[in-house]
Amino acid sequence: MSIHITHIDTACVLLEINNFRILTDPTLDDAGGWYYHGSGSFSKKTTSPAVPVSELKDIDLILLSHHQHKDNFDHKGKAFTKNVSKVISTKAAAKLIPGITGLDNWESLSIHSSKLPGLKITATPAQHHPWWIPEFVTGKVIGFLIEFEDDYKQCIYISGDTVYFKGIEEVAKRFTVDIGIFHVGSVQFRYLTGFGQYTMNSSDLLKSVQVIQPGTIIPIHHKGWSHFKEKESHLQKVVNEHPEIRRKTVFLVSGERVALKKQK
Repeated sequence: MSIHITHIDTACVLLEINNFRILTDPTLDDAGGWYYHGSGSFSKKTTSPAVPVSELKDIDLILLSHHQHKDNFDHKGKAFTKNVSKVISTKAAAKLIPGITGLDNWESLSIHSSKLPGLKITATPAQHHPWWIPEFVTGKVIGFLIEFEDDYKQCIYISGDTVYFKGIEEVAKRFTVDIGIFHVGSVQFRYLTGFGQYTMNSSDLLKSVQVIQPGTIIPIHHKGWSHFKEKESHLQKVVNEHPEIRRKTVFLVSGERVALKKQK
C-alpha cells in the first residue's frame, strides 16, 4: 500500500492512499484578496494554490473541517466541492450546503471502496477559539481520523483548526495514530481578541505530539494568510530543538508529492 501527500494551500492537502484520493479543506482561490471570516474578523490571502484546480481530478472524498471560514473553504474551493460526490463535514455545514454529510464529535462513517478496504472516517473534537471565547462565536469545527485496512489497521489523524485542549488527549486515549496532520500557524486577530489563539502554535504542536505519539508528524496551515502569526521558520526552529520529534516531522513543500512510510 502506498500513501502520498501533496500540500496545495493552507490546510488543503491531497492524500492518496493507494488510488483513493482525499482532498482536505479546499482553499483554491488565488492570492491577493481580502476575506471576511465572521464576527468582525478579516484577513488577506497571501499565497496561491501550488496545484491548479485543473489537476485535481478524480477526487473520491473531501474532508471539510468547517465551512464558515474562508481560509479553509474559499470561493473556488466551494465551487469545486459541488462536483465531488462524497463530502464530510460538520452537522452545521450539512444543513447549509447540499451534498455534505455531517458528523458530530466521535461519530463515524464507513465508506465502501474497492480502492481502500475498511475505510472509516471519524469526527474528532476541535476548539477553534481561545478558552475565554464561546464556540458559537467561531462556529463548530471538527478534525478527522481516517482508518483503513492494510496488513494491519492504519490511522491518520487530521486535527482541524484547533488549539491544544482536552479533546486532543481524548484522541490519544481512543486511537493509535500512525500519521498526524496538525493545523498550526497561531491564528490571531489582535485588533479583536489580542493574542488569543485560534489554532495551535509550535508549543501546542509539541504538546499534541507528545500526547498522541504519531509515527509521522506533518504540520500544515501555517502560511498563506495575514492572520497566521507564527512564521514557518520559527516553527521549524522549535521542532529542531527536539531531536526525537524532528526525526518524525515532515515539513511539506507546497506542490511536491511526498511518499509517506507505512508505520508499524
